[in-house]
Amino acid sequence: MGYDLYVITDTTVGGGRTHEEIARLAIEGGADVIQLRDKICSARDLVLAGRRIRELTRRTGTPFIVNDRLDVALACGADGVHLGQDDLPVASARAIVPSGFVIGVSVGSAQEAVQAEHDGADYIAASPVFSTAQKTDAEAFCGLEGLRRIRVVATVPLIAIGGIGINNVQEVMNAGVDGIAVISAVVAQPDIARAARQLKQRVLECKAERGR
Repeated sequence: MGYDLYVITDTTVGGGRTHEEIARLAIEGGADVIQLRDKICSARDLVLAGRRIRELTRRTGTPFIVNDRLDVALACGADGVHLGQDDLPVASARAIVPSGFVIGVSVGSAQEAVQAEHDGADYIAASPVFSTAQKTDAEAFCGLEGLRRIRVVATVPLIAIGGIGINNVQEVMNAGVDGIAVISAVVAQPDIARAARQLKQRVLECKAERGR
């Protein structure tokens, strides 16, 4: 499972486009993973949206993750779930999911990263790296230095999320992450596929430069 460009759907940021449309356009632009994220719609509507995305991602071979809601992830046949620090504990989730089910965890420190791995996380997401519309408190984000500290202890794939875009992706990639997760940098753009394509290309260029 690759993590170069991990796109998170958001219908509000996406200007009213559906989760399925956002996913389709992001995949067209080269997204490696799609995550369904919606904090306000009902569980029923979330499952319906998830099933439509599941059909799309099955055809394209794109891994499909659901944010927060393990019940929804299982109900729509997703490949995995992404959990925050206040969500269902990783060990508890691992005990009830099928073999091969992916569990990602948001972490904000090296200590949380170590704990997430110990509990069975398949990948971790350092969140948020920079200030975002959702988290503007400077004490709430880990920054590049925090990202580097997490990289030192992480042995599972590490992705970065929070305020990342085409203008700062290089400094994020230089911290040693395996990929980036984005919402606004792709989903809020007029041409989602083009934005995803440009960002994915920049990630790959940074990885190539890092490997020289």
